[in-house]
Amino acid sequence: MPALLYQPATESDIESMAEIRAGDWGSAEFWRPRILRYMRGESHPQSALRPRIVFVCVDSDRVLGLIAGHLTQRFGCDGELQWISVRPEERRRGIASELLRYLAEWFVANQARRVCVDAAPENASARRFYLRHGAEDLRPGWMVWNDIRTALKAAE
Repeated sequence: MPALLYQPATESDIESMAEIRAGDWGSAEFWRPRILRYMRGESHPQSALRPRIVFVCVDSDRVLGLIAGHLTQRFGCDGELQWISVRPEERRRGIASELLRYLAEWFVANQARRVCVDAAPENASARRFYLRHGAEDLRPGWMVWNDIRTALKAAE
């Protein structure tokens, strides 16, 4: 079995990424233009700065998961994890953890240490994932890595 490939996303990955995001919420039609505008730097989350990245996990030619993040000034943070999603049938394989590691390395390379993520209180599985990787509560609905390098240590 070939190893999973983790790489920066391209616009040719958008259809698969929209399908994966729709598995969590919304529809592919909803996600397609949002992902495209985000990747092109045409859509800016609150307090977002231009530098951003999207990584995908690929097995052969099939995208299994994605993670996106950008630099920010929101809540006194340097970076923000925008989206992370893995196909339901591919979960529990460590894909999300590895995607987080790639994004954390990108943040460190871009001098972003304090990184926040929107984590709704009712999304217990996401909150457990972030806690397991070193995040803490920031404010209602938000979590933070005061130093994203803790996520890299948790992934070892």
